[in-house]
Amino acid sequence: MSGQHDRSDTLVEGERWYAAHTLPFAEARAEGQLQNQGFRTFQPKRHKTVRHARRLSTVEAPYFPRYLFVVLDLARHQWRRVNGTYGVSRLVMRGERPHPVPYGVVEALIAASDTRGILQLGDRLRVGGKVRLMAGPFAEELAILDHLDDAGRVRVLLDILGRQVAISTAANNVLPLP
Repeated sequence: MSGQHDRSDTLVEGERWYAAHTLPFAEARAEGQLQNQGFRTFQPKRHKTVRHARRLSTVEAPYFPRYLFVVLDLARHQWRRVNGTYGVSRLVMRGERPHPVPYGVVEALIAASDTRGILQLGDRLRVGGKVRLMAGPFAEELAILDHLDDAGRVRVLLDILGRQVAISTAANNVLPLP
């Protein structure tokens, strides 16, 4: 099941999504190893155009290079095993404990992806809809999508100090929220 996810896979009480930092180019290997240990994972991907010997080809690539998501219940699971998994560098921590991904982020990524985990964000972006910024200085902030253009750019309205500020960014830097 490596590289795929089960859309019916809902979290039960005590479970949360956590981010695991992987070794360079080891996202797929780490995901497979974690799944072999019984952990549920999700690795969002995108199509990427690469040039090699004057030829262009499209390949699947991680949306967040060197990261993947894993479901853990810190009270039930032996979460320290994740850090010892081949391909994993370490869980993203806050102090001595893993730091959970904010509620709704991974769920929105799963909802916006196809069965292979390829994000289909452009299909779900709607002017006036809520989005979460995924990159740049305002990463993790919530905003309203104000404008979409054919060149793959968006303008979002971000609430800063009680004022709406317009910010322009690439469309793949925003995640539509349900």
